[in-house]
Amino acid sequence: MVRFFIGRLAQSLVLLVLVSAIGFAVLHLAPGGPLSQFALVPGLSQADIARIAHEMGLDRPLPVQYWEWFSRLLAGDWGRSYRDSQPVLAVIGSRLPATLELMVAAILIAVVIGISVGIMGAVRRYSIFDTLATVGAMVALSIPTFWFGLITIYVFAVKLQWLPAGNRATIGGGGSILDYLHHLIAPALVLALVEVAVWSRYMRSSMLDVINQDYIRTARAKGLPERTILLHHAFRNALLPMITLAGLELPSLLGGALVTETVFTWPGMGRLFLDSLGYRDYPVVMGILMFSAILVLLGNLLADLLCAVADPRIRLT
Repeated sequence: MVRFFIGRLAQSLVLLVLVSAIGFAVLHLAPGGPLSQFALVPGLSQADIARIAHEMGLDRPLPVQYWEWFSRLLAGDWGRSYRDSQPVLAVIGSRLPATLELMVAAILIAVVIGISVGIMGAVRRYSIFDTLATVGAMVALSIPTFWFGLITIYVFAVKLQWLPAGNRATIGGGGSILDYLHHLIAPALVLALVEVAVWSRYMRSSMLDVINQDYIRTARAKGLPERTILLHHAFRNALLPMITLAGLELPSLLGGALVTETVFTWPGMGRLFLDSLGYRDYPVVMGILMFSAILVLLGNLLADLLCAVADPRIRLT
């Protein structure tokens, strides 16, 4: 286990270096840049813009800029935002709780509904329920997240007025838990929609593989109740691929959060990323990119460890 952990940690560090180098290069080689904001300010001469570029270190060769940024990152200094001069970690930290709150709610919805629908679809294979679940999953996977978000706002916020149209809490409402939950329902459901479809399809397939195994037939031949067979013999083994899937779905969930937060004006990291990208706030954009990469790598590592705990036959080497 220790050897596996050290090996995966070394691989993760290499991947982080690659992600940082590619992200830094793509960001800085893209058209425009932080100086394009100053070009719009009346009264600033080319000499003033050149001086600002020198103070920001943007007039140096790209490899030098990357090495200086990466050296500060290793020392724990993630830089300062171009927009408000706040430390990048403080800016990300102020938005992180909202994104985690949204992602945790979406994961809970996806796990509960997706696994339940997948199991029932496998047990009642080719039934009306299974057909409707299959069609529903295909529709959910085909609908763009932003479109479903806009439809949700139109139906439940504008027409029915059951849910708020956006924001994390009512402005001036005191910030009660019920108010937060009320605002969380719509964006969490929208973010969970694709995950429910994916989890239900994988769970159905995994469950079908397990319930056709010989040991399940043996359990049925012994006269065990079907409920006991499904819950105590089939469910645990069918759950193993879902643990791996949870780690692999983290990037998709982060991407969905970016769109969902924008549609619902949710004050999280996804909305911060788009705002920072529009302002060419490179330190914040790189900070969010690195933070997301770390989160995804940790999620995959945790999924591998949980697989080993759930199934002792898996050896981590």
